[in-house]
Amino acid sequence: MAEGDGVANRGIRIQLDATASASDIGALRKWLEREKPLDERVRAGDLQIQERPRTDESGAPMGLGMDIVVLFVGAGAGAIATELLDQVKKAVSAWQANRRDVEDGEPPGGRVESVNLDDR
Repeated sequence: MAEGDGVANRGIRIQLDATASASDIGALRKWLEREKPLDERVRAGDLQIQERPRTDESGAPMGLGMDIVVLFVGAGAGAIATELLDQVKKAVSAWQANRRDVEDGEPPGGRVESVNLDDR
């Protein structure tokens, strides 16, 4: 594969707040991987769901924090970006509601946003 082939440079970043534990990050990633619309796109090769070290605006690593990044793969990704952002936001909200039901305390808050990974 040539450099840049199939490499995603756009995606959706999910940043949980400072109350999130490593198990919260892992649980949310698994939740996203099981969400039907996202799972279908991962299986088709249109998306990748990854954990990445959290960075500041300049791209420098920030401590031990991790983000979850849903990467768009392929040329048609831009056309579905808004739809995917909505699906990811709904999935994160559903995960927070589920966590609230099965664990004590409030789930971590978070931010879900579109990102251009070339700018990081």
